[in-house]
Amino acid sequence: MELICCGPHEWCDTMKVTWATKHNSYSFFLSSRERSRDRHKTRSKDSRSEKSVTINTPPAEPLLGDSSVRGEQVQDDNWGETTTAVTGTSEHSLSQEDIVRITKDLEDSVGLDCRRYVTRAIAVILGLLVFFTPLAFLVLPHILWPEKLQSCGTACEGLFISVAFKLLILLLAVWALFFRPARASLPRVFVFRILLAVLVFLFVVSYWLFYSVRILDAQDENYQGIVQYAVSLVDALLFIHYLAVVLLELRQLQPCFSVCVMRSTDGETRHYNLGQLSIQRAALAIIEHYYCDFPIHNPALLSASKSRAAKHLAGLKVYNVDGPGNNAAAGIAQSQSRAMIAAAARRRDTSHNELYYEEAEHERRVRKRRARLVVAVEEAFTHIKRMQEEEPKKAPGDVMDPREAAQAIFPSMARALQKYLRTTKQQHCHSMESIQQHLAFCITNNMTPKAFLESYLMPGPTLQYGKDHWLGHRWTLISEVSVTSGLKDGSVFLLKCVDFSLVVTSKKIPYIQMSEEYIDPKSHKFVLRLQSETSV
Repeated sequence: MELICCGPHEWCDTMKVTWATKHNSYSFFLSSRERSRDRHKTRSKDSRSEKSVTINTPPAEPLLGDSSVRGEQVQDDNWGETTTAVTGTSEHSLSQEDIVRITKDLEDSVGLDCRRYVTRAIAVILGLLVFFTPLAFLVLPHILWPEKLQSCGTACEGLFISVAFKLLILLLAVWALFFRPARASLPRVFVFRILLAVLVFLFVVSYWLFYSVRILDAQDENYQGIVQYAVSLVDALLFIHYLAVVLLELRQLQPCFSVCVMRSTDGETRHYNLGQLSIQRAALAIIEHYYCDFPIHNPALLSASKSRAAKHLAGLKVYNVDGPGNNAAAGIAQSQSRAMIAAAARRRDTSHNELYYEEAEHERRVRKRRARLVVAVEEAFTHIKRMQEEEPKKAPGDVMDPREAAQAIFPSMARALQKYLRTTKQQHCHSMESIQQHLAFCITNNMTPKAFLESYLMPGPTLQYGKDHWLGHRWTLISEVSVTSGLKDGSVFLLKCVDFSLVVTSKKIPYIQMSEEYIDPKSHKFVLRLQSETSV
């Protein structure tokens, strides 16, 4: 065997191997590139033959889009729905992500609206069946066998009046309890409502079966007994309605759980007391409280901390001192992360000073803008008061309405208000039209400048702003357990919106044991003894 290799300082592309035997000789010329190509082909064939699906976990998605980070690819919110999983079995195979996407598309297109209308239609049909069944019990004997009926006289007339008033009360009670505008569209049905509907349906069907067998087939002649049978049905329906009031309204009034609601972006937290509710109805109550109690979500305030962190890391550079070797290329990500962590640890002692002076400068600018805004608004309202005093002296055609007065004095405060809103990053929450409407409202109701400024100096709840800030919000309920199950001690679920999410944790209100201790009234009495030598 003879091996011919290149020198130590030369780059060899080929290796010649000559193998001499007794009968024949073989020469093989294999290049390193061809070997790598063959290995790649065999690996690709093996990978195609395997029946597996590989799903790469997406990187951690930032809470808000940052324009300073341009080199990174923005992760799609619907990653799990738009990712295609390719298998080696068939070109038309469906993955779990495709099934989830198809289901969600069907629910978005026709599912929710169709379910809403079907539920209303079933409720209306069941209500009409309940209301007209007692009347049918009274009318059918007069239609089918009127000549055989026995007259019952005054007793039947009194029962007729009773049935009429009870049906009227039942109609008003059902309208007040069930036929109310829908507050939200829940992902699952309300269990108690379904149980009550099934109970009413079975109850009415059983009455119809008994009526058809014992009265219609036999053609009962005792009409007073038929009327009393209809009265008993109406009484039973009234008792079922009372049961519905207890289950749907009274059961949840007593507080049993204390829920902690925290907004994931800024940590804003509120606590509420809730009764015996399912998870989806508790989520509905929390969202209703959120729009009234939580201040409006301002993403611009969150970008300040992210820009500060990006500015600290912008001056750090990472160098690869190992060269372009394979080992260095494999560990380049780990070396970069270690270098970043080490540099951040070294600068930790001085970063708090930068944060302190930055916040102090921001507070100084806010106070300055606020003082200018208050002075400008007070001068504008003083001008309005002067105009109101001069209105009786003007002609009827020269008097301005509140809208025109607001448009007249708005330019005097517009610049100060605009600078203040930009400094506090609230410019996206207030438009010029909304500010003028609020100013006209304050002028109409004779409000003070402080009342006008309250909407801009302090962030208010979400409902105080325009509908574009809250009307299009679609909430997603994420829970490990079924959303129709009741709240329990330690239950945790998530209410996810477009820009943020609400993390809800529930704690059961503890059992309170109170004891009584009797205090003798005579123990409060005392005697004051004065000595003669003391001066009083």
